[in-house]
Order: sequence, then structure tokens, then C-alpha cells
Amino acid sequence: MHKWKLGFGAGAVVVVAALVGVFMTQHDETAGAATPNPAMMAMPVPVTKIVRRTIPIYLEYSARTEAINQVALQAKVAGYVEEQHVPDGTDVKKGDLLYTIDPRDFQAVLDQSKAQLQRDTAALEYARANLERGSSLVKSGYLDKDTYDQRTSNTRQAQAALQMDQAAVHTAEINLNYTKITAPFSGRLGRNQASPGTLVTNGSATLNTLVQLSPIYVTFNPSETDLAALEKARSKGKIHADIFLPGENEPRSSGDLTFLDNTVDRLTGTIIARATIANADHSLLPGQYVRIRLAVSQQPDALMVPQTALGSSQLGQYVYVVGKGNKADMHLVSLGPTDGALVAVEKGVAEGEQVISGNLQKIGPGSLVKPLP
Repeated sequence: MHKWKLGFGAGAVVVVAALVGVFMTQHDETAGAATPNPAMMAMPVPVTKIVRRTIPIYLEYSARTEAINQVALQAKVAGYVEEQHVPDGTDVKKGDLLYTIDPRDFQAVLDQSKAQLQRDTAALEYARANLERGSSLVKSGYLDKDTYDQRTSNTRQAQAALQMDQAAVHTAEINLNYTKITAPFSGRLGRNQASPGTLVTNGSATLNTLVQLSPIYVTFNPSETDLAALEKARSKGKIHADIFLPGENEPRSSGDLTFLDNTVDRLTGTIIARATIANADHSLLPGQYVRIRLAVSQQPDALMVPQTALGSSQLGQYVYVVGKGNKADMHLVSLGPTDGALVAVEKGVAEGEQVISGNLQKIGPGSLVKPLP
């Protein structure tokens, strides 16, 4: 009786184990059906169709800005600086009064010259009247020839003295005008170097500097290998130039290529070139380093893709294209010029293909993808 009870307990254990095994097998099958294989999940990716466009061909160079006109303001006459009429750094127009030198000495010389002119004018009038009287008397014999010649000489001397007086008055007026220093052209004033009360002489010291800001030159040095392309573009018309400040991708100013030098530097193999930029907002100052871009030609029917779609490997640069079955195909590409956010692809893709432009780090060749517009 005791032995039968033991056998029954062992059989019960076997039955329970079998039931547990069946349950675990069904649970594993259910779990496998609910969790898909990660390798078979489609990765959502943005795509862009490859299009054909006509794009400009650019040449880019490092450049430096230069003032078209720059002058050191100096005194033409000696005297004390009486007043500075415009603060340092002010934008002025041509003819604006900048400095005044004490004019009193020069005004006195002018007044004296005018008085001398009036005196000699009166002397000339008397000499002419005396000569006219003598001409009638010498004909009637009441005046000898020598006295008449003396009157003629006096009249001519009075005329010469009057001309000298007129020149002296003109010189005095010029010197008086030199006491007012005006802007020879429109530009920006620099830092004052002669405070009021400073004694200045003719050309002895610089009072200030004035530079023209609009328009302005941008000078650069293209290589002689680019000279043919530049000359060809110039033969068709003006070459447009865009100016970029360091670190900026949008042009700050624009203008035209206006000068190519007539010789190539034998040491560097470059030529001096210059563009004229309007610079109406005065955002460029002389001496700045900038980047200049010249539009020299156009490339028609270029296949364009976003620059964000480019990847790089040991084999070279590539793009992913949506292939059959929405799988990512890697295409090695040869690139051409850029145009904004797009780049031309010279080899490796075809028009109408869908290029994957995002999530590149999450896909590989053959990955299943879900194209998004």
C-alpha cells in the first residue's frame, strides 16, 4: 500500500512537468509572433528627387578691401587750429567744413591788397585822363613829344601796377580760403591729430585722415591658370562679384570686376585684379579680409542633389538612392560645383532617382527604408 502511493506521486510529477512544457512552448511561439525582427523594420528617411538645372560656375578668392580715395588732411597755410567742426569718425560729404585755422592774419592781408588795388585803380584813371588830354595837345603843338611819351609810360605803368594788385588780391583770397579745410570727397573722417590751439604750418603735420567708403575696391590675386576663364567671361560682358565676410555664407555686398593688371607676377604666378563694390551701407571698411566670388560661366543640365545627402568613406563620396523594394543602394559619385545647398553630381546618379537626404547614420547598403517627402 505504501509503495503504490509513492508511484502515484511520481506520475503526478511527470504529468505536471509535461503541462508546464506545453505552456512554455506556446508562450515562446506567441512572443516570437508579436516581436518582429529588427532587421526587417523600415527606417523612415527623407528623400529628394534628382533634378536637372543650369547652375553658375564660380571662381572664389581671398581678397582685401581698399579705399578708392584716401587723403591725409594737412594745412596749406601756417596758423593756429581754431576749431574742428566735425567729430572724429563722422561720415561727411564733399565740401563739408572740417577744420578752421585762425583767419585774422590772412583777412588783414586781403584787406591791404584790396586797398592797394583801389589806390592803383585811381592812379590809372588819372594817367589815362592825362594821356587823353596830351594826345590832343601834341597834335596842335602845345605839348612836346617827350612829355607825351612820359604820360604814355605812366599810363602803362599804372596798368601793370593794377594787374599786380589784382593778383595780390587773388592770392590773399586763396590763402584766406585755405584757412577753411573742407572734405575733398565724401567719406569717413578718422581720428583727430591736431586739437584746437595747435600751431600748424604748410604741410608740416596731418590734422586727420579721410577715406572714401562708397564705392570701395576689393583687390585679389587670381592665378594665371584662371586668367583665360576671366578674359573669356569679360569678353561676354561684366563679371558679377559677390563679397562674403569671414564665416558668412550669404554675400554682404556685390559689384563687378573692373580691373585686371597687364602683367603676371613671375614669382607667384598671379595677377592683380580688382572689383568695384557699391558698399552703400558702409559695411565694408578698407583693409578688411573678405572672400570674393566671381560668376564666370554657366553649366547647363547639371544633376543636383542636396549637400546633406553626401556621405564619405574610404572609397570616396557617396549617396544613398532608394532602390527596388525600398532598399537603400549606395552610389559612389563624382561631384561638380555647388550652388547654395545643392551640389552637382557629374557621375553616379541618374535624373529622377530618389536620393536619401537624412538619417544616413542609421542606414546602410540594403537597408529597408520608408521614403518620406
